[in-house]
Amino acid sequence: MSDDPESKPRRETRHERLDRQLMELLQGFRVAVTGVQVLFAFLLTVPFAAGFDKVDRTGRTLFYVALFGAALASICFIAPVFQHRILFQLGQKDLLIRRANRFGILGGFALAVSITASTTLIVWTLAAEAAAVVTAAAVLALCAWAWFVQPYLTRLSADRETDQ
Repeated sequence: MSDDPESKPRRETRHERLDRQLMELLQGFRVAVTGVQVLFAFLLTVPFAAGFDKVDRTGRTLFYVALFGAALASICFIAPVFQHRILFQLGQKDLLIRRANRFGILGGFALAVSITASTTLIVWTLAAEAAAVVTAAAVLALCAWAWFVQPYLTRLSADRETDQ
């Protein structure tokens, strides 16, 4: 009977672990930043589109929230790359990973806000207020569940198993 390779601990040095963790974070950011860039680019063109002058005050507020959220998400997902370049070879990889993780979580919140606000703006403009409110709640709930609540619950469960 052979041992399950998944049950064996990694045999990596501290530096190898830090390198792996940083590369995993940056790979995740590459995926997220592409979506943020597309959303941000779309939002940057909206005020110049025909009919934007017909968007009411609520719609403009939603637009500004979406735009700011996309800008903040862009900043958060790009920041670790520049920090890595500036702090390169200073032995600060632990710090970089902690910061990148925090930036990633903040970027996820900002992206969730931007997606929610931009989707709500479109539904608000095309349909009715009630549909926009339902859409906002559904989109925000889906982002919250998939990006934050579910992994947090898994983390709590894993922590409880480790404590036993």
